[in-house]
Amino acid sequence: MGTLYVVATPIGNLEDVTQRALAVLREAALVLAEDTRRTRVLLDRYGIPARPVSLHAHNETARTQQVLAALAEGRAVALVSDAGTPLVSDPGERLVARAIADGHSVVPVPGPSALLAALVASGLPAGAFTFVGFLPRKAGERARRLAELAGRPETLVLYESPRRVGALLRELAAAFGERQACVARELTKLHEELVRGTLGELAERFAEGARGEVTLVVAGAPLAAEPVAEDALRERVRVALAAGVSARDLATQLARETGAPRRTLYALALEESGR
Repeated sequence: MGTLYVVATPIGNLEDVTQRALAVLREAALVLAEDTRRTRVLLDRYGIPARPVSLHAHNETARTQQVLAALAEGRAVALVSDAGTPLVSDPGERLVARAIADGHSVVPVPGPSALLAALVASGLPAGAFTFVGFLPRKAGERARRLAELAGRPETLVLYESPRRVGALLRELAAAFGERQACVARELTKLHEELVRGTLGELAERFAEGARGEVTLVVAGAPLAAEPVAEDALRERVRVALAAGVSARDLATQLARETGAPRRTLYALALEESGR
C-alpha cells in the first residue's frame, strides 16, 4: 500500500515551510497541487525537481483514479494546496476519503494555516472557535447560515474574497450587532495587515473591499448573564442611588451587568428614588 501525505505549505512567506515538508516533497513520486504554477515557485526556491500535477475542484474525480493507481503500486504521493493546509476550503477531501477507504496510509505534515494565524493574532478568545470558511453565495442560504451563527458563543473564523469583504462585514454587523472583530489581510506577506474594531467600524474601513487574501475573525455571542434576584437588584439600586448615581446612568450600568432590560431597570430606579 502507498502513502498519501497531506502537506501544509507557506501562505505567503516561503521561509515558513517546514524541513519535514521539504523532505516529503523531495521524496514523493507524485506531487499534487491545486495550482502547479504557485507550487513550482516553492519547489524551485528549495531546489526540488518534482514536476507537480494539478488536482483542483474541476478534475479531482478523474485525478483521484490516477492517484489511487499510484498508491496501489506502493508509491508516496504528496498533496498540497495553493497555500496553507490542504482540504481547509481547498480540494482534496474526495481523494483523502478514497485513499483511506482503499487501505492506504494518509499522513498529515502540519504547518502554516491562515485561519490559525489570524485567530491567534486577532486578540479574540482562541480556546474555542468555529471555522466557518466561506458563507453560501445564495441569499437565502446565506441568511439562514448567519442566523444559525448569531447565537454561537465561540469565536468565528471566516474566509471571504477581498472584493466582497466590505459587504460581508455589513451583513455580519446587521446579523450579530456591534461585536469585536479582526480583518487579517495578506498574512506573512510584505503588506500584512491586521485591523481590529467593531464590525461596523471595519465595514466602513473596508467598504470598497480590500487587497490580497482575507481572513475574518469575529467575537462570539455574549453569554447571557445569570438572572439577579429582585430583592438583590433592588438593594443594588438603593445603594447606587444613595451614592448619587442617576437613575438613567444606573439603568444603563445594570443592564450591561445583568442583561435585564434597561427600561425595566430605569422604572425600578425611579420607583426606588421616589420612596
